[in-house]
Amino acid sequence: MARWIADWHPDDPAFWESSGKRVARRNLIFSIVAEHLGFTVWTLWSIVATKMGAYEFTTDQLFWLVALPNLIGSALRIPYTFGPARFGGRNFTIVSALLLLIPAIALGIAVSNPNTPYWLFLVIAALAGFGGGNFASSMANITYFYPRSKQGVALGLNAAGGNIGVSSVQLVMPLVIGSLGLAAAGWFWLPLIVAAAVCAWFFMDNLTSAKASPRQQLAVAGKAQTWIMSFLYIGTFGSFIGYSTAFPLLSKSLFPEAPFAVVAFVGPLVGSLIRPVGGWLADKLGGAPVTLWNFAAMGGGVLLVWMASTSGNFWMFFLSFQLLFLTSGIGNGSTYRMIPAIFQAKAVAERGESEEALLHGKRQASAAVGIISAVGAFGGFLINRAFGMAFAAAGTPAPAFLAFGLFYASCFALTWWCYTRTVGVKVVASLAYARV
Repeated sequence: MARWIADWHPDDPAFWESSGKRVARRNLIFSIVAEHLGFTVWTLWSIVATKMGAYEFTTDQLFWLVALPNLIGSALRIPYTFGPARFGGRNFTIVSALLLLIPAIALGIAVSNPNTPYWLFLVIAALAGFGGGNFASSMANITYFYPRSKQGVALGLNAAGGNIGVSSVQLVMPLVIGSLGLAAAGWFWLPLIVAAAVCAWFFMDNLTSAKASPRQQLAVAGKAQTWIMSFLYIGTFGSFIGYSTAFPLLSKSLFPEAPFAVVAFVGPLVGSLIRPVGGWLADKLGGAPVTLWNFAAMGGGVLLVWMASTSGNFWMFFLSFQLLFLTSGIGNGSTYRMIPAIFQAKAVAERGESEEALLHGKRQASAAVGIISAVGAFGGFLINRAFGMAFAAAGTPAPAFLAFGLFYASCFALTWWCYTRTVGVKVVASLAYARV
């Protein structure tokens, strides 16, 4: 039986303290559980690809297997965003969790057969994209549960809990595969996926205030801010998921004798844990200035990794890469904090300080999350393909690092131009600084 809450007013302090906070926290916890498993399935191939030596695929072919889940997952984020508003957050969490069984089972079956063709592996890797869509529906749903003043931390925690799924895969899977074989990479997650769906059934809620038609939600696609933030999110989240999934295979290609499998989980864990800090800094200092200087740091990080990749020293390479994970995590939190700040501040400016205006802003921000997270996740595909093409053409990742550095420079310039120039040059500048 569907469980719906009709009376929901998180921006009312009395309501929030009396009952809203407790309900919101409960939904956040089990949203994180389901989203965490979505990320684990989404990024399984980052480890599986390094264990497929028996199939004699080229480095470029292996990077395709790592890249495809990113591509499909980014595309699925747009329809997944509409799921909570159309069917209810609780209901859609149950369905999206159960869909993860498909790629997990298919992986377990395929790697058990040494004659499985490459094209079928491509199909199964694409199915892992189901896990990537979960992020958009989860974030869109949690937006409605929290008041404006607490959305930065709440969304940061929700996202971080999901992002840590990448680290879980890269920590646990080498041990599981080493003990039980490659097929266990799929079978291992089945009981956990079922448990997440059951928990969502019993402990999550649907909000009637979150109901909206896809047409209403798609209206944000016509707003310039949606696409500016999408571009910036490629630079933050696209970098996080791209580097997280590429690092094991990239390390194996550059340092085949190094113990990369033992430490691969560290970077995604650092990036995930620091994400709420990015949201907190944005709450305190404003999302735009934090994002601006973070892109400058990311540019410096790429330069360090590039230099370390030619040093012959794996540990220098590993430590340099941690700066990229750290800054991508901070940027994830700060850019995501800018989204509700921009759309809710604009709604208040247009409609006045009212509950109706705040709800309108939340609906627009929730819809924008889907488009922005979809475009941002596409960056994970681009990073893996850039590495694959660089190895195929030059035998080195250097051309890819050069492209990444130029991209971060463009993100820095765009953030400055649109959000941090002298207040008054653009209306959006005040919206980006809004500490709501």
